Amino acid sequence: MVRRSVLFSPGDSPSKLRKAPEAGADVVVFDLEDGVAPARKPEARENVAELLSDPSFDPDAEVWVRVNPVRELLEDDLEALDGTDPDAVMVPKVEDAAEVERIAGLLAEASLPKPVVVVVETAAGVLSAREIAAADPVDALCFGAEDYAADVGAARTAEGTEVLYAREHVVAAAAAAGVDAIDTIHADFEDEAGLRADTRFARRIGFDGKFAIHPAQVGPINEAFAPDREEVEWARRVLAVRDEHEGEGVFRVDGEMIDAPLVARAERTLALGEEIEED
Repeated sequence: MVRRSVLFSPGDSPSKLRKAPEAGADVVVFDLEDGVAPARKPEARENVAELLSDPSFDPDAEVWVRVNPVRELLEDDLEALDGTDPDAVMVPKVEDAAEVERIAGLLAEASLPKPVVVVVETAAGVLSAREIAAADPVDALCFGAEDYAADVGAARTAEGTEVLYAREHVVAAAAAAGVDAIDTIHADFEDEAGLRADTRFARRIGFDGKFAIHPAQVGPINEAFAPDREEVEWARRVLAVRDEHEGEGVFRVDGEMIDAPLVARAERTLALGEEIEED
């Protein structure tokens, strides 16, 4: 499934929750964690549970719920979500695979045996990313740069070199486990040019999608992660020539030597383009 844009919506705003799918994101995340002040968390749980239980709420987007990592708050979150049907549960600040299994057990006890979307956003979490991504309940691995930078004592910069290792490590861990990799936020939601550049870079290093913190970020993110016409046409030419040269390990397309890795890239590009068109 396509997960280019993952839009957060605060659980303490019923109107924003209901409108979130209208932004065109592939995934909307109903947030019970950082986007909600501590005093408003009970209200947020009630809002999210009520909307997820409303038969008229049937968005095309996937719907995830981000729960709290603190055990007492998490138990309250899961109790409120009992009887609802989100597509996945997002767990922040995960630091090892054992934590994933514990969360999955709590979900089962709460009648929410859902896929787990994990956010690694500490040094320990990044270093354990391979084991975390490989845990059976995990459906996607996400990176949170702001908390990670704070944890390691790094200063966030526009260039992002201070989090580059962590981003690449998360991509490699997700790829090894065969799950989606979702990139961190671009904090300045008014900086469209910076968002587009950051998203294009995320795609180049292997991410499948990116967090959005404002509806205005969804369109640029979707565009950056979608293959353009030239890429799709290149992929079609590569696969057509591949079929003509069945059994040959290397062949030429448009003056370029094509081997197995480029064939795999063409297959991925065409599959993504077709899936986006179907949506």
